[in-house]
Amino acid sequence: MKIFRNIKPEFVDARGGITRLLDSESPIKSILSITSQKGSIRSNHYHKKDTHYCYLVSGKMEWFEKPVDGGETESAVLEAGDMVFTPSMTIHAVRFLEDSVFLTFATEARNQDDYEADTVRVQLIES
Repeated sequence: MKIFRNIKPEFVDARGGITRLLDSESPIKSILSITSQKGSIRSNHYHKKDTHYCYLVSGKMEWFEKPVDGGETESAVLEAGDMVFTPSMTIHAVRFLEDSVFLTFATEARNQDDYEADTVRVQLIES
């Protein structure tokens, strides 16, 4: 599991700060802002091609992941300012411990048809 903790601004002056969330050679094709209520569960799926970074803007969540080809389920609690990377063929799910807002930076288009063709739903965690 690849987690980036407590990402801080690189530059701060009287106007505010600039925080680098992503500076990568991976081509980002979509950016989503997702809100979730405390106690809700999202994902419980994997992607055949898509990889994505999820940056927690506010709130708190427990992230779960497991390789499609087997192995142990890993989990980690993320707080505002943390980011997790999920490669393709990795089952992932999230339980929200507080009302939360997160951004997803994905390498595949997120129009509904392409998203559904790339997504395989599984039950990693239960409600």
